[in-house]
Amino acid sequence: MAIDRQGTGLVIVRICLGVFFAYSALTKLRWLMDGSILRSQLTLWMHNVPSGSISESYLQRFAIPGAAILARLVPVGEFVCGVALVVGFWTPIFALLAFLMVLNYHVASGAIFHVSFLASPSGLPVLGSTLGLAMGGVRLRWSARA
Repeated sequence: MAIDRQGTGLVIVRICLGVFFAYSALTKLRWLMDGSILRSQLTLWMHNVPSGSISESYLQRFAIPGAAILARLVPVGEFVCGVALVVGFWTPIFALLAFLMVLNYHVASGAIFHVSFLASPSGLPVLGSTLGLAMGGVRLRWSARA
């Protein structure tokens, strides 16, 4: 019996990303009780992004006004995505959700618009891995549900 090397590789990526997101959520547990922590971070980013940029617009119109809600949604979303990826439950859906959360983070911080983003350990590798799982993470072995 031959080993499905591509599938096994995707399972390893899926589990590692799941652990990454679950742990990231645990570092944000304080946000559930105090949304001002996130609001402070967003305000700091607002002062550091170029005037008139996409990041400034995003922060002004969406992120800062919604900080109280986002402070609760982000840790819960990261944890749920992380656990779903570890066990292989609806991998493409939760990988796409994780991709969108990471993309939001990098747009809000302005990091995605700098060349240093290409070498950021939480940037391109995480975006690429989550998008790859969203597109090709179906019917993998060791999954709770394909």
